[in-house]
Amino acid sequence: MRCPSALTTAAMRRDGLALCVLAVLVAGVFGDEFSVLRSPQSVVFRDGNWPIPGERIPDVAALSMGFSVEEDLSWPGLAVGDLFHRPRATVLVTVKGVDKLMLPKNGISYPVENAVPFSLDSVANAIHTLFSEETPVVLQLAPSEERVYMVGKANSVFEDLSVTLRQLRNRLFQDNSILSSLPLNSLSRNNEVDLLFLSELQVLHDISSLLSRHKHLAKDHSPDLYSLELAGLEEIGKRYGEDSQQFKDASQILVDSLQKFADEMYNLYGGNAVVEVVTVKTFNTPFVRKTRSILQTAPARTDNPYNLGYPYNYNYAVVFNIILWIMIGLALAVIVISYNLWNMDPGYDSIIYRMTNQKIRVD
Repeated sequence: MRCPSALTTAAMRRDGLALCVLAVLVAGVFGDEFSVLRSPQSVVFRDGNWPIPGERIPDVAALSMGFSVEEDLSWPGLAVGDLFHRPRATVLVTVKGVDKLMLPKNGISYPVENAVPFSLDSVANAIHTLFSEETPVVLQLAPSEERVYMVGKANSVFEDLSVTLRQLRNRLFQDNSILSSLPLNSLSRNNEVDLLFLSELQVLHDISSLLSRHKHLAKDHSPDLYSLELAGLEEIGKRYGEDSQQFKDASQILVDSLQKFADEMYNLYGGNAVVEVVTVKTFNTPFVRKTRSILQTAPARTDNPYNLGYPYNYNYAVVFNIILWIMIGLALAVIVISYNLWNMDPGYDSIIYRMTNQKIRVD
């Protein structure tokens, strides 16, 4: 017969083993991370291990900037914060090819559930619609794919920013590039994959450097948006392997560059900017941007076998109430006018009859 202490020790070991297995399973399911490097006091991110759906990351960016979203976000990681002081800028950097980076401990990280491709187009459209007269800075850039989108004053601020692969390569070999101050370690200047990774770091440096020449833009009332997608580390992992020294050195260089970029952007906006990093090993589905051709034919109309109603958006309740109360007001107005006309005395209430009676008396 076992003593009670032995039974307690066995139970504790069994519970500890179960917790370890659960932690491993959670880490396997939610390997990707959403990290907040810098944020102002008006935006409150709670410290916890709540997974965030990958498709709701743009909604987190929108809510942190004070914009509304179509569907409510029931994620406890983002608190309400100060509604009257919203950040002047949001910077979101997506790093492909790695599920986790050894970021500084002063930031907050959350696991990403169902890492599907996303974009901040909805946030950019909201900024462009609400602040079209103030021309905010909106920059969306993916250097490895030569994809760039600029709105507002970003066209003038980042006019000299390298966006094509040839421009990025030429920028690296200029005198004031990061190659003169960045320790390459096992990386090489003669390898195309390494140069692609280094060119993305050069873009981070150039964005903060060009923006520092226009500090007045960081003090206006319109919010700015920066969305960057980095795929150089993924290419290094494919070229050398994730266990190689090149991949480890590149990961450490990327962490240092991201932290420096976050501090520079945070200071340029006077401590009123949110800098976020999303690390994704691989997206579950490929990201395809919707385009339209002039030769595109109309899509075939699909039947509705279940006779379901059409879905409506969040403006339905607003439009319904406006139409309802306008109709009620018009109906009441018609009733009141009809009642007064029915009970009107032609001899005293009507100006037509009074004018006619006076004319008859004069004649």
